[in-house]
Amino acid sequence: MSTRFEGTYLGDDARLPADARLECGVCWWVYDPAEGDELQQVAAGTPFAALPAGWHCPNCESPKARFMVLGD
Repeated sequence: MSTRFEGTYLGDDARLPADARLECGVCWWVYDPAEGDELQQVAAGTPFAALPAGWHCPNCESPKARFMVLGD
């Protein structure tokens, strides 16, 4: 049984699958764990839940709480 997270903000990123891609709700920038975040020196393969608490969108500086899960 799989859980669908698409289009939702969970508020508890620890529940996210490690490969979940998330989109900023302000500027639509996508965090893809396969790519990481080169600008903020986040290595490829880093799940969203493992990002530091102070991490923010590299495009518009929105906090993690503004990100929503993308579907496949």
